[in-house]
Amino acid sequence: MSENLDLYRPNVGVVLFNREGLVWLGHRHSSIAHKGQESAVHPQFSWQFPQGGVDAGEELEAAARRELQEETGVTSVSYLGCTSGWSAYDFPPELARRGKWLGQKQVWYAFRFEGRDSEVDLDVQSPPEFDAWRWARLQETPDLIVPFKRNAYLQVVDAFKAFAKP
Repeated sequence: MSENLDLYRPNVGVVLFNREGLVWLGHRHSSIAHKGQESAVHPQFSWQFPQGGVDAGEELEAAARRELQEETGVTSVSYLGCTSGWSAYDFPPELARRGKWLGQKQVWYAFRFEGRDSEVDLDVQSPPEFDAWRWARLQETPDLIVPFKRNAYLQVVDAFKAFAKP
């Protein structure tokens, strides 16, 4: 990873905890799965937390709430915490060549889901980001994400383990 964080796309990630301490995971929609990524070859790496870019001038928590709503339809949440500072990961070479960014820098937010499962609507956005979703244990998520994001997910697990089901 480069030390110059200006070369990394600003991004927020959301870990949504239910009342039982499980986390929301979405399965990347097959029509938008990253071509050339491991997820295209290994479908088990197609599960992830909601995440997305930060608009110019947008507050980070507002971006996290917006991304959560756009990707899942969920708005009934309460704030639990966030990571401090930016953490970054590099895109694999086949993705880094596609744009101006070397990777993404992220701040992660933890929210408690206060609604009912029926609030989840994967078709809020067109095309949808996810084609399926489920509740999972926080500790299993690093094994479900594309390998180049695994270290970021390990950091998230460590940062938010106090909110998780043991």
